Amino acid sequence: MADSKILIIDDEWESAIVKAVQRRLEDEGWRTIIVQPQSKWLVGDEFENATLYAIEDERPDGVLLDVRLGEHRDDQFRGLEILRQIVEHYPTLPVLMFTQYAQGPARDTAVRGALRWNAPVDFIDKLASPEEVVLRLRRLMGSSPEMIPIGTHLMVDVGAEAVSARRERDGALQPVGDIHGMKFEIFRELAAAWYRSPGELVPFSRLERYSEGEEARASLRVRIRESRFP
Repeated sequence: MADSKILIIDDEWESAIVKAVQRRLEDEGWRTIIVQPQSKWLVGDEFENATLYAIEDERPDGVLLDVRLGEHRDDQFRGLEILRQIVEHYPTLPVLMFTQYAQGPARDTAVRGALRWNAPVDFIDKLASPEEVVLRLRRLMGSSPEMIPIGTHLMVDVGAEAVSARRERDGALQPVGDIHGMKFEIFRELAAAWYRSPGELVPFSRLERYSEGEEARASLRVRIRESRFP
């Protein structure tokens, strides 16, 4: 993920909002690429051509795309036309729609345009924090960080293969000794799935490789039940 490239398409690329998001993405170790049409007229058609060229040339891992590109009335949902082009030619490319239409009737119009395709597409309010933008992009891109927080009491260190719990008396993290080996592999799978999409059920098929013996489901239940936290 540290070498991932994020393509940003926004006619307000010099605004404080977009610059803050760009800095946060780069703090994560991601390379950002701003689409800037060569024409001095910043209209939807120019952004569409420049975006498709940049995707073909740069092969980004994710796209942050504004719904509105330009001040003309016809450009109000121009980003959706670009989205249609992306999902047609690059159906697995994650796209986070950066828009002030994240709620309300205008969002419904945008969603109807996006849900025609089975593609990794999501919407986020343009006033969302840079941290939220990073989180949503990670989920779309199907990745999780090296340190995965679970609520306020647990922390999963993927690199060290360790789980820590926060003590109530002083808030300090202490290792959970019995979460290791196969138990840790199961816990990491569950934690990563929760991080990408909280509340989503993890299918048994995702965990089946961690089971043993003929009674696979029973084996998994035992391993999960044996996990205890202070």
